[in-house]
Amino acid sequence: MGKSGAVPADWRFCFSHPAHFIALGFGSGVAPKAPGTFGSLAAIPLYAAMLYLWPPIFILSVTALVFVIGWWAASKTGHDLGVHDHGAIVIDEIVAMWLVLLVVPVNFWWWIAAFAAFRLFDIWKPWPIRWFDAKVPGGLGVMVDDIVAAFYAVVVLLLAQMLLLRG
Repeated sequence: MGKSGAVPADWRFCFSHPAHFIALGFGSGVAPKAPGTFGSLAAIPLYAAMLYLWPPIFILSVTALVFVIGWWAASKTGHDLGVHDHGAIVIDEIVAMWLVLLVVPVNFWWWIAAFAAFRLFDIWKPWPIRWFDAKVPGGLGVMVDDIVAAFYAVVVLLLAQMLLLRG
């Protein structure tokens, strides 16, 4: 048994069901420390690959689809781990990071800013993020609080762009 009497979210568990593999961020959530950070980092090369292949509007559609798949995967995986929002479930961080990356220029420093802004709001959980995290059950709750954190990050990054890139 792992934390809080839960099943351990290790590599064996990750590969035991497709939902687990998806929810655990294709393995990034197995990180022993800061799995949410590792999930957020994993989102970046995945986003870069999508950006190479598709226009942003298609990436937004893929993100919406992965949100729905993530909802299912997080529900199944949380149930199987015995913890509603287990730290190893990071598909929510991946989807949210994709949303944040969609609003910044394709530039190393803006991507660092996107990562930092999202992690800040995901960890800090200002209202109503903390409310969604506590009150919305199942996979939807796992996914939606990170979407709200992404919204906060998007607002900050759009304001930063308006201030820094106007001219």
